Amino acid sequence: MNATRRARQDDVAAMSRVLMASINELCIADHGNEARKLAAWTRNKSVEGVGAMLANPDFEMHVAERDGEVIAVGAVTSDGTIALNYVAPWARFSGVSTMMLNTLEVALIAMGHKEARLESTRTAMEFYTRRGWVVAGPQATGRVVNGFPMIKTLNAD
Repeated sequence: MNATRRARQDDVAAMSRVLMASINELCIADHGNEARKLAAWTRNKSVEGVGAMLANPDFEMHVAERDGEVIAVGAVTSDGTIALNYVAPWARFSGVSTMMLNTLEVALIAMGHKEARLESTRTAMEFYTRRGWVVAGPQATGRVVNGFPMIKTLNAD
């Protein structure tokens, strides 16, 4: 059974593993297996980087678990942004990504946000679109991996 909860310090190593595996294995359409792009994208996904994110007061981090194993990582920021939403490759298409997205949207509503923002990968665009997110401008440029800005009106119901 999958369940989400707030991330804890003892989750950091598992969160790092999930983030790295998700980027490396599931986001090939975005990084093209180019070493420079992968290095830039995963630079802050190390154990130290994830620990710094967890300690950041502007970040609220969540994990999804199955049988005690972390299988997804998500984060929202105080400004109304979904900053992370990654699933372990071995848990893809199990519903955990949708569950995590719902958890993150509820967290933003609890913070008082009526609209949420995120920057989608090419890999995840269809996933977000099917869940009510809309593209909000052209693809970002100037970074090693350029995302697609998206927005969604949040419903407190």
